[in-house]
Amino acid sequence: MIKTTGDKILDVPLSKVGGKGLFVKEIEESLLSGQSDIAVHSIKDVPTEFPEGLHLSVICQREDPTDALVLSPSVMASKRADKVGIDALNEGAVVGTSSLRRSCQLLNARPDLKIEQLRGNLDTRLRRLNEGFFDAIVLASAGLKRLDVEDAAIYSLAVSVSLPAIGQGAVGVECRVADEGINALILPLNHEVTSICVRAERAFLKKLSGGCQVPIAAHACFTPSGTVRLEGLVGSVDGLRIIRGQAEGTVGTEEVIGTSLADELLKAGAKEILDELYK
Repeated sequence: MIKTTGDKILDVPLSKVGGKGLFVKEIEESLLSGQSDIAVHSIKDVPTEFPEGLHLSVICQREDPTDALVLSPSVMASKRADKVGIDALNEGAVVGTSSLRRSCQLLNARPDLKIEQLRGNLDTRLRRLNEGFFDAIVLASAGLKRLDVEDAAIYSLAVSVSLPAIGQGAVGVECRVADEGINALILPLNHEVTSICVRAERAFLKKLSGGCQVPIAAHACFTPSGTVRLEGLVGSVDGLRIIRGQAEGTVGTEEVIGTSLADELLKAGAKEILDELYK
């Protein structure tokens, strides 16, 4: 079993660790050395640039891409029946998340909330919630569903409230470009619709040179007419400024859609936010 830098450092916010590829670097070294033949990643952890000789060969069918708000037992016991999601939280409620993207959007919707860092695996995060350290925590819906965690305290957040991370809910398989046998073997795992949507999102991220230090979000989907629609945003860490937009285009132009939306947001004010954060 390979432990990555992101797995080992649990007492420091990811945004302060610095660099990209915190959850893939050691695994990619294993691929390049021939120790491993494939690497299975959560797409949201995969940088947009790959070491020479490696590529993202397939992207599997996506699970629910949304964020989920999980309320503590004490909040559930005291909340009004007509209050759901973030509306069920009292003023000044403490919410746990390690994601600047999530905290930015939560603070934009509810400036009164107090955001505190939360790291660890899913079981650890849920345990700390149940022990009373937080009034609520935010997790990926996909992780909860894959582990069959169901509870009345779990609320899926609409993308209008919390736009997901790039590639959230999707799993990708990385391998060596030149390994024709492995590439052919895993090709049936590729899900074309998911792959198209994720390529649009990753093109958006690549243009913005984004990493975990910056609140960047994007989600692509197919419209009823068969076009690809991408929604994206760039926000300030405190949630006071969010630059948001969307773009749409035909299948085959998904990377153009992502790049053009990023350009649009940069011109609308995202450049100033990014320049400040990247200082």
